[in-house]
Amino acid sequence: MAAITAKDVNELRQKTGAGMMDCKKALTEANGNMEDAMDILRKQGQKIAAKRGDREASEGLVLAEATADGSKGFILSLNCETDFVAKNEDFGKLAKSFLDMAMENNIEDRDALLALPFEGMTVADKITEQSGVIGEKIEIGDFGVVAATKVVAYNHPGNQIASIVGLTADEVDAGRQVAMQVAAMAPVAVDEDSVPADIIAKELEIGKELAIQEGKPADMAEKIAQGRLKKFFKETTLLNQDFIKDNKQTVKDFLKSQNANLTVTNFKRISLSI
Repeated sequence: MAAITAKDVNELRQKTGAGMMDCKKALTEANGNMEDAMDILRKQGQKIAAKRGDREASEGLVLAEATADGSKGFILSLNCETDFVAKNEDFGKLAKSFLDMAMENNIEDRDALLALPFEGMTVADKITEQSGVIGEKIEIGDFGVVAATKVVAYNHPGNQIASIVGLTADEVDAGRQVAMQVAAMAPVAVDEDSVPADIIAKELEIGKELAIQEGKPADMAEKIAQGRLKKFFKETTLLNQDFIKDNKQTVKDFLKSQNANLTVTNFKRISLSI
C-alpha cells in the first residue's frame, strides 16, 4: 500500500475542501491515487446529499449583478441549512462563482446553470460535493434574469435580499432607487396589467367573502371586492406603490420626474428573509 503523506492529505483538502480525516481515509482507500480519492469523496458527498434531500435549506446568500453594458441582470440564491455556513467565506465565493458563470455563459434558467461544467464536473455535481464536505443540504434555490435597455442590480446589506430591475432608459441612479424599492416593498408585478389572472381572481374572491361575512348583500360585496382590489394594486404593484423615499408620489411619478420616457419593464426579487 502506498504511503500517505501529510502533503498528499493537504493537497486533497485544497482540491475538495473536505476535512483532514476524510481526506486521509479517502487516500488510504484509493491507495494514494489522488483522482480516485477525489471520486471517493464525491460519492460520499452524494450519499450525504441524498440523506439530506428532504431537509429545509432556508438560510444562504442572495446575489445580483448586471452585465458591464447593463443590458442584462442576473440574480440567484445559494441556500444552505444554517446561518453559520451562509456566513462562511468559501460559501460566499461559491455563490459568486455560480453567478459569474451564469453571466459569462448568458444562462437563462436554473437548470441550464446546474448543467454547466465546473472544475471537472457540473455545477450540480459541485453542489452535491460541497454538501458532503460541509455536511448540510446546499441548493440553488432561485434564479432569474432580466433583459432591458438598462438593468440595475441591488444587493441589500447582509445578502439576504437582492433585486434586478429593467428600465426603458439609461438612468442608473433612478434605477438603483427603484431596485431598492423592489427589495424593500416586495411588489408582485410592475403594474395592474401584469398581475397574473389567478392572483386577481383570488383577491376578488377573498374580498367578496370578507364583505359577505360582514353582512353585506351579494351585489354590494362585488363592489366592495373591486374597491379592495384597487387597494391591493396600490400596495403590491411597483409603479403604483408609494415611493419609499417620498410617499407623496408613486414610483411611476418618481420615474417620470427623472425622465419622461422612463419606466420599469420587468424585475426579479429574491429574499431569504421575507
